[in-house]
Amino acid sequence: MSLFISTAHAQAAGGSAQGGGFEMLIMLAVFGLIFYFLLYRPQAKRVKEHKNLVSSLSKGDEVLTQGGLVGKITKVTEDKDFIEIALNESNEIIIQKSAVTAVLPKGTMKAV
Repeated sequence: MSLFISTAHAQAAGGSAQGGGFEMLIMLAVFGLIFYFLLYRPQAKRVKEHKNLVSSLSKGDEVLTQGGLVGKITKVTEDKDFIEIALNESNEIIIQKSAVTAVLPKGTMKAV
């Protein structure tokens, strides 16, 4: 025996059985359920709600964009997935429909 290295002893044969694969399957199933209910399901719900919001956009709606701009939709193009938003009487911008985060109640632009 060395001063810095301890001697390794082998375990006696048949002393204890190793854990089966069934416990591992149960743990994997538990982690799968946690992943589904805490991560995947809420994200899928948000994506579905945003898709419904984007498909329901129409002319005259007041919207909030991801960049923080508030404006009124003046033109909706169905084929190219873009909308035209009037920020005020003189400024209009064109953005993708997916950049809209919320549809605001009517009259919000006048209150801001």
